[in-house]
Amino acid sequence: MKINSLPVIPYYAVIFTSLKTSMDHEGYAAMADKMFSLAAIQPGFLCVETARESMGITVSYWESEEAIFHWKENLEHLMAQELGIEKWYEYYIVRVCKVERQYSFQKENGLHTIKE
Repeated sequence: MKINSLPVIPYYAVIFTSLKTSMDHEGYAAMADKMFSLAAIQPGFLCVETARESMGITVSYWESEEAIFHWKENLEHLMAQELGIEKWYEYYIVRVCKVERQYSFQKENGLHTIKE
């Protein structure tokens, strides 16, 4: 597994944290895949990272707040949001953040590297 490398800061992160309902997950994976593919072709989209166990966390990265607004208003995305509320989510919260600083760690060939 690889973590996405991102462009020079600043950029924006949309953090979508969710708890799914205990029923009717039919179609959820297909819709999630469709939304990832659709987001990827939106102007200003940079990349996405996601993890799911009992709680799901998806972070999408964007060039601007304007790009995020247009994604939020995309008709197919709006339909997916409605289905999520009706069928798949017990709870969710969306946080939008401006990334102004980042650093990373990577272990390669026994060496430790920290990049800021």
